[in-house]
Amino acid sequence: MTNTNFSHTAAFIWSVADLLRGDFKQSQYGRVILPFTLLRRLECVLAASKDAVVAKAAEVKAMKTLPEEGQEKFILRATHNLSFFNTSPMDLGKMGQNDIKDNLENYVQCFSKDAREIFEHFKFNEFVGQLDDAKLLFKVVEKFANTDLSPEAISHHDME
Repeated sequence: MTNTNFSHTAAFIWSVADLLRGDFKQSQYGRVILPFTLLRRLECVLAASKDAVVAKAAEVKAMKTLPEEGQEKFILRATHNLSFFNTSPMDLGKMGQNDIKDNLENYVQCFSKDAREIFEHFKFNEFVGQLDDAKLLFKVVEKFANTDLSPEAISHHDME
């Protein structure tokens, strides 16, 4: 990672931490920042195949008797060789201020099963609820939506 990229990323993380200050304990910052960072990274990685995946998901949805596992196999074909997907036409930038909690929770539920389990492990919905109660959810989502976490901006190695 270049010094400029590192400085920009560090400044971004501190700006999110500044938003959380007062409503969250310092020990909770990572529990908010890490899953949102992952969410944005996944979204950036999926951007190139987004339209194809959404279209394939609509096709597969018509196959009502196909179990989730079978549906996922069909949808994965549209991902350009990725092992996960998101079937929602939404992204963080389209969440809007109204109903943002519901929109975000629905968006996360549209990930493939393995990706959803990661957010369940983070207890993401719990922190989304706390952010919403503190009137910070839109601000946090907006910050992440406007940050480029694509592999072109930050390599997989540098994300570790």
